[in-house]
Amino acid sequence: MANAPARRPLSLRLRSHDYSAPGAYFVTVCVNDRLCLFGEVADGAVRLDAFGAIAHDEWFNTAIIRPYVRLNADEFLVMPDHIHGIIHIEPDVGAQRRCAPTTAPPSVRDVTPSSLGAIVRAFKSITTRRINALRRTPGDAVWQRNYHDRVVRDEDELNRILLYISGNPARWADRSRRSSQLTDRRGLAS
Repeated sequence: MANAPARRPLSLRLRSHDYSAPGAYFVTVCVNDRLCLFGEVADGAVRLDAFGAIAHDEWFNTAIIRPYVRLNADEFLVMPDHIHGIIHIEPDVGAQRRCAPTTAPPSVRDVTPSSLGAIVRAFKSITTRRINALRRTPGDAVWQRNYHDRVVRDEDELNRILLYISGNPARWADRSRRSSQLTDRRGLAS
């Protein structure tokens, strides 16, 4: 069995979709072990801590670094244990996309440059480095492996996603209440 080929992780992406194609993509990225690393929800609003501020700032730096990406403030939210955002990949406008040559091993190069995967990978990488530098935990995981995405197909779907994003803090409070009630019923509360 020593010569058995390494199994590739199962992809969550649509096989037939080109994730570097222009379009809107709804993305959710979760903190490793769903730890509430980025702040708290209080009075129906998210209050970011220093780590949450890093995630927020690096999300919007993405569009500065990558001119083919458009991000809107009302389409992004940092929650205590995850982020939601919509990434718009814009068509090329007369200029080549900048892609740095890579010397990374093949398993790392498998992501198409300028694709959704490359954008999310870069976001997760820089936030991990900055957060670990701040908390003095080099090499620790900040994010769960992979991420969830949905190709936004039309304006109606975009509007439903925007309602979902904006309603997330209210659902968080409901989830916390339900969680504590369940704990109380099981007799596990202190």
